[in-house]
This record gives sequence, structure tokens and C-alpha cells, in this order.
Amino acid sequence: MVKKTDILTAAASGALLITGFQPLDYSLVTWFALVPLLIAVRDKSARTSLLLGTLAGLVFFLGTIYWVSHSMYVYGNLPAAASFLILFLLCLYLALYTGVFALLFNFLSRRSSAPALLTVPVLWVALEYIRTYALTGFPWALLGYSQYKLLPVIQIADITGVYGVSFLVAALNGAVFDVFSCRQKSHGMRPPAGWPLAAAAIVYAVAVTMVFFYGVEKLKKAGNWQGFRVAVVQGNIEQDKKWNVKFQREVIDTYKRLTIRAAKTAPQIIVWPETALPFIFGYNKELTEEFVSFQKGLGTYLLFGTVIVKNIGADESMMSNSAVLLSPEGNIVSIYDKIHLVPYGEYVPLRRFFPFIEKLTAGTGDFLAGKETVVMKTPYAKIGNLICYEIIFPGLVRKFAGRGADVLVTITNDAWFGRTSAPYQHFAMAVFRAVENRVPVIRAANTGISGFIDSRGRITGKSDIFVEAVLTEEIACGDGKSIYTRYGDIFAYSCILVSVLLLAVNMFSSGRRPKFSA
Repeated sequence: MVKKTDILTAAASGALLITGFQPLDYSLVTWFALVPLLIAVRDKSARTSLLLGTLAGLVFFLGTIYWVSHSMYVYGNLPAAASFLILFLLCLYLALYTGVFALLFNFLSRRSSAPALLTVPVLWVALEYIRTYALTGFPWALLGYSQYKLLPVIQIADITGVYGVSFLVAALNGAVFDVFSCRQKSHGMRPPAGWPLAAAAIVYAVAVTMVFFYGVEKLKKAGNWQGFRVAVVQGNIEQDKKWNVKFQREVIDTYKRLTIRAAKTAPQIIVWPETALPFIFGYNKELTEEFVSFQKGLGTYLLFGTVIVKNIGADESMMSNSAVLLSPEGNIVSIYDKIHLVPYGEYVPLRRFFPFIEKLTAGTGDFLAGKETVVMKTPYAKIGNLICYEIIFPGLVRKFAGRGADVLVTITNDAWFGRTSAPYQHFAMAVFRAVENRVPVIRAANTGISGFIDSRGRITGKSDIFVEAVLTEEIACGDGKSIYTRYGDIFAYSCILVSVLLLAVNMFSSGRRPKFSA
């Protein structure tokens, strides 16, 4: 029987985690937010630990990604009840990672005297990494993202990725729990042994100090000042107008008007958002010619999002969600087709098994996924272009930087999210891609947030949401490949390895499998 106090304590962890992310943004709370959950699973059975951990995760994700139901209800035309049910099921799936974390932590606490200062962060990071890529991946609201404003601490991401910051936050939660455990009598859990806890605490204190000074030194460095002038255009086109032929001319004229305004600031490159063109580029000949003729008069490169027809067979074609770079002469320099498509937004996975499920977005059928991480080359910069939520996948982004991109551009349409916290969360995650790869990020969003992030993670300019905007900035290109760009998620792999070793040693050290009580 699960006690009411344990339920409330576990739920409190989920609620505290919510406050660390937008819109509340109380990032320091996350350094202690897991402690109630760790306390709740003390002396509990495996089943109870799993349930309490899942409850904490469910509260956290419902409060953090609640906007999913908004997108489905407002733009997917699903009934409110169905939208909430899908949101609940998605959050329940994500909450299972928190549940498994609580289960494994409970097991190690019962079998090992290893301090929570060690076990909590390695288990947490291992599961965050798995969540990033399992079942197409959904790495939204990783613990480290809550610290995007804490610039001295997040500089370590150029070595460890965002997972290193998650590790530091989770480790302090473990340390607080260790102190609590030493003061409390427990019949099921082993209190951390004195010398391992002291040693781990010293190592952690030294590590945090080194991370802080490393970050301060990185922020002092000016970086590469070879750069260029870029402008982003935020059209603020309502989602229900975007593909409505009745508003096609209005959308085109809006982007023309804002782009002429941007051109007056003398940028070398102008960036439009995802699927900015309200027609199929290259397929609608008349509008394509009008658009290219307009662009040639700007005297600048133009990078924009559009839908393109792709011939995949003699009598078969599909659409791609693409980014196109035009030269000042109106010639196509590069085309990038989006690689990581949004499930049920841009394609329907497992359609054969679930034929009744259709895409939530109107218009074309399934998009064709791109195959190549194209680096767009200009005289001013080598651009890696990410489309929409591709920017939240660290492994995909580093491939562009690894191929020589010294600037990252992310074009998106966050109109789907409405006036929720999602656009702010989406923007915050881009900060880590800049730091991880030591390249600036340029963001152009249909309804916001558009803006600029330098290679140290400083937000140098941004727009509000649901307003027209033209922003121009001097951008300094990246100054060489970071350790993370060159070697990837070695830190996360190390956490997975340590987690497996800890579990294996404690599972088989006594010569028999442990008995998980129910």
C-alpha cells in the first residue's frame, strides 16, 4: 500500500521540476527538485518505487509539455478529450523513464553503499540519453536545459554536451539526499559509507569549482571575429492562413515588405522561417519566377524554408520540408531536406498497423525525409541549417558542425504552439547547441521567437512572439571544432557504462539475483 505522504512527496518533485523550466524559469530549484522523490522511494519495494517515480515524471511532463494538446486541439482538429488523452499517454511514456530511474536508484540504494551523489547522476543521464533517441526520440525538458541562463556552468557543454549539465544538477540532488540519509535510520537502504561519501563530495566540489572557472575563462574569450551581417524576418503568419490560397497574396506581400525593410540594414544574408513560401517552390512556376525576381533585386543571399516536390520514381513523387539558399543572382546554392521528421506531424509511423491514425497537419501527405547533412557555403559562412525541432537533437546538430559548419541556422514554425511555453522552451534548447559546438545560432521563426545566440550561449537579440519582426545582427563565425563536436556523447556513454557496471556488480556480487519485493 502506497502511503499518501509518499504520493504527495513524489508529486512534489514533479511540481518542483516544472518550476525550473519556462515559463517560470526558476532554474536553481532543479538543483534540489529530485530530493523529495529520492526520499519517497527510501525503503520502498521495487513496484512502489517504479510507481512513485512514474508519478513524479507524469506531474513534471504534464506541466512542461502541456502545449502538445493545444496543438492537436486547435490545429489538428481533434476533440479536446482526445487531445488530452494523447497528451496523457505521451507524458505517461516519458514518465516511465523517471519511474525506471526511481526503480534502479532504489535497487542500488538497497544493495550498495555507493553514495547517491554518484548513482543519481549516472542513472539520470543514462536514461536522458536513451530518451533522446529511443522511438525516434523526444529530448524535451532535459534537466540541463533548465540552466540555459547560467552561462558559467553551461560552458562545460562543449565537452560533455547538455548531459554534463544534467549530471551536475542531478549530482547535487544526490548529495542532499546523502546528507538526509546519514541523519535518518533506514531499515531497507544502506546509508552511504563514510569514506566513499566524503571522497565523492570532495570530487564533486572540485569538479563544480573547475567547471565554474572553466566557464568564466570561456566567457572571457572573444572568439573568432571574422563574421558577417545577417537579418531574420518573422512574418507572423497565422497557422490557418499559411496554406489557405485565399491568403496567398497577403502572405507573399508580407514577406516582401518585411524583407525590403531588412535589406535596408545591408545584411549579407537574410533568413526566412520554415515553409515561409505559401506555395511549392519550383512547382508553381509563376509564383516561383515572381519570388526569384524579387530576391534578385535585394543584392543579398536569401535562406528560406519551403516545400519541394521530390521525384522518387518514374510515376511517383513526394514532398520534402526543405531549406533553400539563393545567391544574390537568384541561383540555387544549396538545398537541405529535413532529416528528422516529426511523427504524426510530417509522417505517420506504423501506418500499416494503425491505418486509422492520420497526420495532424493539413495539406500534403507524408513528407520524404532527407538523407544528407548539407553544409551551405557562402563567402561569409558555412551554414548548417536545422529545420524546426531538429535543433533539439544534439547528435544531429553536431554532424553539421563536424562537416565544417561555422554557423547554425534553425528555421521553424512555432505557430503550432500558440501562446504557450513551448516557443520559449524551444529557443532555450538552441542555446546549448551553440555552446556544444562553439558556433553561433541564428533562429528565424514564423511567429517567434526569432533571434541570435553567440558561440558562448549569450542571447544577443530576440523577438517577442506573435509579432512581425525584422532583426539584424553582426555574427561572428565559429572558431574551430569543440571537443563535443569531434567526439560526441562520450560523457553520456560513460554514464551508461557506469550505470550498467553498478547494476551488474550489485546484482551478481552475492552470487544470486536480488529479490525485488512487491
